[in-house]
Amino acid sequence: MLDIAYMWDLVPVIVGYIPLTLFMALVSMGFALGLSALLAIVRVLKLPVIDRLVAIFISFFRGTPLLVQLFLFYYGLPQLFSFMTNINGVTAAIIGLTLHFSAYMAESIRGAIQGVDRSQWEAAASVGMTQGQLLRRIILPQAARTAAPTLMNYFIDMIKGTSLAFTLGVTEMMGAAQKEAAGSFLYLEAFLVVALLYWAIVELLTVGQRRMEQYLGKAVAR
Repeated sequence: MLDIAYMWDLVPVIVGYIPLTLFMALVSMGFALGLSALLAIVRVLKLPVIDRLVAIFISFFRGTPLLVQLFLFYYGLPQLFSFMTNINGVTAAIIGLTLHFSAYMAESIRGAIQGVDRSQWEAAASVGMTQGQLLRRIILPQAARTAAPTLMNYFIDMIKGTSLAFTLGVTEMMGAAQKEAAGSFLYLEAFLVVALLYWAIVELLTVGQRRMEQYLGKAVAR
């Protein structure tokens, strides 16, 4: 039988680590948005040489597991670069999450950019806009509206991905649950609590996502 009293007492302990989980996800999302937008623009404009390098970057980070990438940044790269020997688990997790999800997000943004009607590109060019002005003023705002729901899904996946940070010694929600379970031997209860808390966070974000989609839908309808 489940030890409900233990689970109830464990909730505030795990909740105390939610801020760190959200911090890693939010910082990673911020960096990933900026990086993925740059990668997408390079892919759309097909810049010589750089486009090929970006394609390899995207292929690598989409084709290898996130856990392997985290281990590369935390355990592997310090062997090559001495300045990385003092990198902590939180920083390594943020770097890994940023690069991993920017590869996926870049393809979503690229698709959204290419989905903007070609006539708008031609109209902007006809009035003398540069490519930079065209992207900044016309294309990217429309592409952002299209890509927003998908990017929100990636943010939700990113929050769940932070659970792998415990493998780097970070005590976040999953790490806290692991430590509590190791001390009490009540693994089912501890992991069930953390699973329910992740579920609650994702459900709250899903509600926010639906409202965002409704708002964007009304904006487009106007």
